Amino acid sequence: MQASEKIRNLAIIAHIDHGKTTLIDSIFKATQVFRENAKVEERVMDSGEIERERGITITSKHCTVNWKDYLINIVDTPGHADFSGEVERVLSMVDSVLLLVDANEGPMPQTRYVLSRALNLGLKPIVIVNKVDRPRATPDEALDKTIDLFIELGADESQLEFPVLYGSGLDGWLVKELGDARRDMEPLFETIVEYVQPPEVDENAPFRMQVSTLAWNDYVGQIGCGKIISGKISKGEPFVQTRTAWEDSSEKTKEWKILTKSQEKSVHLWVTKGLDKVETEQACAGDIIWIAGPKSIDIGDTFSSSLSQEPPFPPIEIEEPTVSMFFLVNNGPFAGKNGTPLTLRQLKARLERETHTNVALKVEDLGRPDGVKVSGRGELQLAILIEEMIREGSELCVSRPEVITKKDDSGKTLEPMEQLVIEVPEAYQGTVIEKLAQRKADLVDMSVMDTGVVKMKFDIPTRGLIGYRGEFLTDTRGLGIMASRFVGYGPWKGEVSSRNRGSMVSMDTGPATGYQLDNLQERGTLFISPGIEVYNGQIVGENSRPGDIPCNPTKKKQTSNHRSATKDMGIKLDVPRKMSLDKALEWIADDELVEATPKEIRIRKAILDMNERKKATKRD
Repeated sequence: MQASEKIRNLAIIAHIDHGKTTLIDSIFKATQVFRENAKVEERVMDSGEIERERGITITSKHCTVNWKDYLINIVDTPGHADFSGEVERVLSMVDSVLLLVDANEGPMPQTRYVLSRALNLGLKPIVIVNKVDRPRATPDEALDKTIDLFIELGADESQLEFPVLYGSGLDGWLVKELGDARRDMEPLFETIVEYVQPPEVDENAPFRMQVSTLAWNDYVGQIGCGKIISGKISKGEPFVQTRTAWEDSSEKTKEWKILTKSQEKSVHLWVTKGLDKVETEQACAGDIIWIAGPKSIDIGDTFSSSLSQEPPFPPIEIEEPTVSMFFLVNNGPFAGKNGTPLTLRQLKARLERETHTNVALKVEDLGRPDGVKVSGRGELQLAILIEEMIREGSELCVSRPEVITKKDDSGKTLEPMEQLVIEVPEAYQGTVIEKLAQRKADLVDMSVMDTGVVKMKFDIPTRGLIGYRGEFLTDTRGLGIMASRFVGYGPWKGEVSSRNRGSMVSMDTGPATGYQLDNLQERGTLFISPGIEVYNGQIVGENSRPGDIPCNPTKKKQTSNHRSATKDMGIKLDVPRKMSLDKALEWIADDELVEATPKEIRIRKAILDMNERKKATKRD
């Protein structure tokens, strides 16, 4: 056990792709977490397959390193806005943060969001200006922007007196001054030990902790993680679990109440060493621990000794979902062809398992015989859940994402709003502004950088962003950068212009032919190639005009006795548009579904039969 004055608990926060996880790789190497001959993959903290492919951190990861006689607990937190709820809970366990800023981009929207939360909690950050060795790096300018951001967010004097380190997480060096010799990570550890306060805990008081993070194990069930605030706990020791909740009140002053109180036992107890959870017999105040025993654990639960006279901790606020979609049983003609189609019971069970650890997710059974409504913090969060399910071998259908609205006290509709930051070459700014205006975005700030890149800030409804990312990349030839963050609810902005092109809908089932696709590509953009099996009601392409067009991509050329041996050589098909899961979710209309399978992503009409669709349209 480590004395609490020798413990340092901190989190790394930054915008997506500013180098958090790479920096932790270098920390591991510097503290020799792995054997010298051990083969270690890059971005070792991004352990999930999807995290590695997308290059983002999805769930927070805990690791522990030893430097001299100090124990340093580090939490790598998500940088994407859809996983911001994970960040907030982690901040309640730590005593400082490493704020990582890109030397070229400076603070970005997610940096602002997480930093404001950290400052509100009274945490004093250490600023690391990363990637200073890159071309076009402007570390001084990035630091100035960071100071401006601190002031804008209301940082107090002690928070403004933050230490600054410069370096390259990729190459494994940090320095206190730009002119210092670039050797290793020692300046970082020295700064952490000197500047980060040991956890404010009472080692002699009875045991108390609050659950900040959840994990799940098929053998032991739910696992709660948090920092011990006082006392100590041993494996097998009894404790009291108290669950609290906010009172339903329209008043500004929130009150909370105790929901349940029960006697439990710490069946399993873990601490982190390196990247691994290691079972321990005892943990003390200041330690970040994982504990299993209670059948059900929620974020914000208080675990305490029966001897404790202190009240339970207030509930931890969980941000409400802003986007929802329907997860449906795959009832298409090709169900079971590329994976295992989930029954409604299996679908509900899989989503319930997800809610054991993902508290930002909400699953509602609305009585539909074919599926349930799933709500989350954004499109990306829901898309990653779908991707995880199909990688498990499952098949399902999902509807177009839609925003969750509210009503204010006077009955007016409110919708989720986002702050959108865009950087594009000057040549594309007009197109971007025009397209975003159609999506009800308001331009609030614009500046031109030395590199000829225009930086623009918009206020935009969340629904205005649905389906825009792909269009943005096309309009800017892939040279634009966009990032957004949820900023709250605002008045309904009116109708947002959505996709203005229709779908090519197959009327038949069978393999697509090159002969017919050659005819169809004159009327729009195809999603399929010759030989691909399609079914009645499947969408095979995008019409170049508004409105859907029925088509038969399986039609073959009529045969006759007189055939030209060279006639088929005249067929030249364009490369079809490859529809990934993300692109398909952005593209589909309200009456369409994405059929997600382990091998193929198909797009289809919700009602497959054309005559039934017409009847449904008349009824509406």
